[in-house]
Amino acid sequence: MPRSEAVLADAPDLPVMLTGAGHGVVRDDAWLRRVFDPHYRFIWRYLRRMGLSEADADDAAQQVFVVFARRLDAIDPKKARAFLCGTAVRVFSEHRRARMRRREVAGDAVAEPIDTKLGPDAIADRERARKLLDDVLEQMDDKLRSVFVLFELEEMSTLQIAQLLDLRPGTVASRLRRGRETFRAIIKRMRAAGQLPGGN
Repeated sequence: MPRSEAVLADAPDLPVMLTGAGHGVVRDDAWLRRVFDPHYRFIWRYLRRMGLSEADADDAAQQVFVVFARRLDAIDPKKARAFLCGTAVRVFSEHRRARMRRREVAGDAVAEPIDTKLGPDAIADRERARKLLDDVLEQMDDKLRSVFVLFELEEMSTLQIAQLLDLRPGTVASRLRRGRETFRAIIKRMRAAGQLPGGN
């Protein structure tokens, strides 16, 4: 079952909330799928790459869409993605604070569907690369990581990121530059510590 389908199954009131009228848009099941499916995948990936566990990302993404549903009539449909991303940033901060209080210890590699066409070695290599990326991103400042993830992993432009995060383009460019510098510094430090190939 696709992750977005599972969320709708877990939140039976959400489709009803999301198909409410507003802005003169007819919100039927087709509209729900057009809006929910692609945005959900984006929001879930963003939350995972920001450092939430798979389970916390599930909960946080559902929370983002519940907020979206409650505010639907006040949201311009053209700005739905920006609203969702801004909400995801706030929800992530809340979950991170809660996690820090709990101090949970878990090994949460990003869980994504396994490509059955890949051999065991290729799958293992890909999982190691994902774990490494998670480890590096976890060490970055949240503000820098947010812009870095959206630009480098989601392949969004600086202008799109500025609109999503309600920042000036210059601020996005500055954070992206610093994020890249931080990313390279972390890689260098991990190599020097023997945690990566290429170290001394």
